[in-house]
Amino acid sequence: MALTFGLCETPGCKTMASLQCPTCLKIGIQGSYFCTQDCFKRSWKTHKIIHQLVKGIGGGDSSNEYNPWPSFPYTGKLRPYKRDPPREVPESIKRPDYATHPTGLSVSEQATRGSAQIKVLDDEEIEAMRVACKLGREVLDEAAKICDVGVTTAEIDRAVHEACVERDCYPSPLNYYQFPASCCTSVNEVICHGIPDTRPLEDGDICNVDVTVYHNGFHGDLNETFLVGNVKPEVRKLVEVSYECLSKAIDIVRPGEKYREIGNIIQKHAQAQGFSVVRGYCGHGIHRLFHTAPSVPHYAKNKAVGVMKPGHCFTIEPMISQGTWRDQMWPDTWTAVTADGQWSAQFEHTLLVTETGCDILTKRLTNDGKPWFMDRS
Repeated sequence: MALTFGLCETPGCKTMASLQCPTCLKIGIQGSYFCTQDCFKRSWKTHKIIHQLVKGIGGGDSSNEYNPWPSFPYTGKLRPYKRDPPREVPESIKRPDYATHPTGLSVSEQATRGSAQIKVLDDEEIEAMRVACKLGREVLDEAAKICDVGVTTAEIDRAVHEACVERDCYPSPLNYYQFPASCCTSVNEVICHGIPDTRPLEDGDICNVDVTVYHNGFHGDLNETFLVGNVKPEVRKLVEVSYECLSKAIDIVRPGEKYREIGNIIQKHAQAQGFSVVRGYCGHGIHRLFHTAPSVPHYAKNKAVGVMKPGHCFTIEPMISQGTWRDQMWPDTWTAVTADGQWSAQFEHTLLVTETGCDILTKRLTNDGKPWFMDRS
């Protein structure tokens, strides 16, 4: 929002204001001042009518003229919007092997495909992972600052990209098997791997931002689901239970524990709260490789191989849904959505197994490590 001044448009406020609606700025509407984000959110339902009048449309996703798959049977209300082109990374920044590969193939990962052997990191590698994960946390926190009503996921992607470059990091998703953006943004019924686009986030949405950075040869991976504006209580519960599932799973991470037990913990808690656990996507080992052994399923009675040992580094990233656990894929071959169109939420941390338990390498640096929605509750 630009730094200019006018009277706040929220009825009864009339405070001098410097914030402007980003959608109004984009489509050329003058004015639209608000004194705070709270005033902006309270006025959104009536304010957005201005956008509809200017565009000559009826509102919502019907405003989107971009329709790449006219006959595709979408499961929910979300639709794809136009995307920004892939962003450039300065040549001075070290990049993974897939960054310049024409198909985004990771040769180093392919070399270990099919192996269940879990790498034990040495002290130097552990320190490198700590640095990469700390930087990844900083990048996600930058995205959190702008994840709000009227902001597009393309703008979030730009913020993530710029924050990566500022920290001498390559955004790991970029060109990974041809993924076209610097982070994943998964809105509402999107389970994971949503591609950032020009759809403005709406009041009541949820948006997961999944960030991975590559720094000095190591990846740091994490994500959080953000509440956008006034979220319905049942949706807020979904987000909170998703975070609780991750927290309860982390509590059992220690030497000697079986990786398959993580799914038992997660599904027990999710089902007790009336939600389901997505089975099509798992946590994974991570270090010099973006994805490697172990595979970490989030559902019960899985057949994950391996026992935790000090020096193991991996992610837990449960995807929890309101309805079915089954997923479908959009024709872009990345966007995974719930098969029934109901909403899904996710949280992720990168973990290091220690001699006595584990370190959460991507833990928030303030507020006792709690996610931002708990800080504001």
